[in-house]
Amino acid sequence: MSETGCFFPPVFETSGEKSADADAEVLGKLPQWNLDDLYPGMACEALERDFDQSDKDAQNFHKTYKGKLEELIKSADGGEKIAGAIKAFETLQEKLGRIISYAGLLHAGDTVDPEISKFYSDIRDRMTQISTNLLFFSLELNRIEDTDFERALEHRDLKYYEPWLIELRKQRPFQLDDEIERLFHEKNVTGRASWSRLFNETINDLRFDVDGEDEPLPIERTLNILLETDGIRRKKASDALAATFKKNTRIFALITNTLAKDNEISDQWRGFEDVASSRHLANSVEGEVVDALETAVRSAYPRISHRYYNLKAKWMGVETLMHWDRNAPLPERDDRKVTWNEARDTVLSAYNGFSPQMSDIAAQFFDKNWIDAQVRPGKSPGAFSHSTVPSVHPYVLMNYQGSPRDVMTLAHELGHGVHQVLAGKQGALMASTPLTLAETASVFGEMLTFRSMLAETTDEAARKALLAQKVEDMINTVVRQIAFYSFERKVHSERRSGGEVTVERLGEIWMEIQKESLGNAVTCGQGYENFWVYIPHFIHAPFYVYAYAFGDCLVNSLYAVYEEQPDGFVEKYFDMLKAGGSKHHSELLKPFGLDATDPEFWNRGLGVIERFIDELETL
Repeated sequence: MSETGCFFPPVFETSGEKSADADAEVLGKLPQWNLDDLYPGMACEALERDFDQSDKDAQNFHKTYKGKLEELIKSADGGEKIAGAIKAFETLQEKLGRIISYAGLLHAGDTVDPEISKFYSDIRDRMTQISTNLLFFSLELNRIEDTDFERALEHRDLKYYEPWLIELRKQRPFQLDDEIERLFHEKNVTGRASWSRLFNETINDLRFDVDGEDEPLPIERTLNILLETDGIRRKKASDALAATFKKNTRIFALITNTLAKDNEISDQWRGFEDVASSRHLANSVEGEVVDALETAVRSAYPRISHRYYNLKAKWMGVETLMHWDRNAPLPERDDRKVTWNEARDTVLSAYNGFSPQMSDIAAQFFDKNWIDAQVRPGKSPGAFSHSTVPSVHPYVLMNYQGSPRDVMTLAHELGHGVHQVLAGKQGALMASTPLTLAETASVFGEMLTFRSMLAETTDEAARKALLAQKVEDMINTVVRQIAFYSFERKVHSERRSGGEVTVERLGEIWMEIQKESLGNAVTCGQGYENFWVYIPHFIHAPFYVYAYAFGDCLVNSLYAVYEEQPDGFVEKYFDMLKAGGSKHHSELLKPFGLDATDPEFWNRGLGVIERFIDELETL
């Protein structure tokens, strides 16, 4: 859903077929972003100048500081000198981040243009070469003794970077010798990065023969049919997905097994005991907290997903829903297309009701062309907000087609954007928020927009449809993502204990996990056993998915605090967003009286979904 670092979100790439002209007739003119604030073109002098200067600066940085940090920190003005080195490192990260952000956004806007693809690939190769000269810095900082650091931290300039240093030094037990770290770094280009690219290009090339369509469809358009009202069309789309996935399971199983083994090798060298420990460290969250989240959600399956799908089956007049009916719209749903201007006004109005400042920041994305909303051939599907670098601003990508879900997607990504703007003041090293908290502002923005729309809906049938859609979105964010996490844990564990996981076994694990999470009200039919193949997060960011459930439950608890104690909430909320990655989640949640280690925290968040289902039962 979002991307807060310099590289790009784990979304599959495919081609849209719908023209912007066709959209404009119904939706109004959809914006396309202007990347000139980064660079005016692939061949511009500014980009090449920044690249050359970064290369020189990285070499000078290596020459100046390699092998000398321990000596520097022990000198009389050690705190000042180390702070100066970190500042120089941060400046380099800012410049390199600007370059890769431009290349990545350009590629996301058109993934099939060969010139852009070559440019993006070449930029990444050069980036790897330059960053190799910087690799030593964090490793060498972590070899400095605690007592020397504690003494140096008395200097105010170094004290400023203490939050970054604390997170960095958590990696001390898991870092390797410099040459091995360099090998891992350089081999990534031909290792994990190449397998990820193979996944992207394979998914991008898949086409699906949906009965009744004039030509085979790309994956996103085929998946979108599962959201249509016509049940026959939904089944045909599901059959087409199943047929094409089955033909390609061997390559996806190979990619999955190879990357699971890659994780295992890395974890063994570094000393991580659990399959997801490295992700938890990167997310700055304790494994026990994630375990508590997973346990709470899985325990709530009967009260949430099982209960809701039973209700939905009754509404649709069937005993059980087929898997292609899970996200089918209710008959009461309003199918009217929401114009772009209506979507803009809806989200900004909801934001303004919470905080005019929040609305003002979000309005810049519209007024200054920071959003790319057109659906066009070659553009990346899905949606994300990319923070670029603090000296510029975020950019939002989405594929707007006028559905109510698209309005919520806009609210979600703008929430990320507001968060990234506010956190930018922390600088290149501390602006990025751990994934567990990176979804907070986005999901909160969705909740504000939903509550605003619900308050304005007086028709009972329309209210039911709106509530049902919200519940389904929350189930997809919480239940489905935790099911994904459980699937990953089982696949990676079996890969380590029993060798390569066969296609058949991958399908069995998928079906076991899906049946547990969906309950008896959903029938997982033939062909569904291969639907694991298209989930990009499994490939690009293993165990990433629990961050969505973490964020949703956190926001539900936050919103409950807001309703109970509105006075002073906005100020505390903005302080949390401004902190970026400079504070631990426990410190950020403390002003709200929330504690993620407390099981009641998760139950409180899950209780919000249950209460929505309670209301649906009364309608």
